[in-house]
Amino acid sequence: MGEIELDGNVLVIRRISVHYRLRAPKELRDTIERIHAIHADHCPVARSIRAAIEISTSYELLPPD
Repeated sequence: MGEIELDGNVLVIRRISVHYRLRAPKELRDTIERIHAIHADHCPVARSIRAAIEISTSYELLPPD
């Protein structure tokens, strides 16, 4: 989800919120939390735009099928 604001007469993206829905066993929760804490620093898209656009992420752990 993104938040768009008017900058003069131009619409610009100011904030992006990403919510992951992950299917994984509960035993992987610690691994998922560690990866979630650092993944934006290793994502080419996030690193390319983070100076101009605020990015936040969250996740939800769903039970495996």
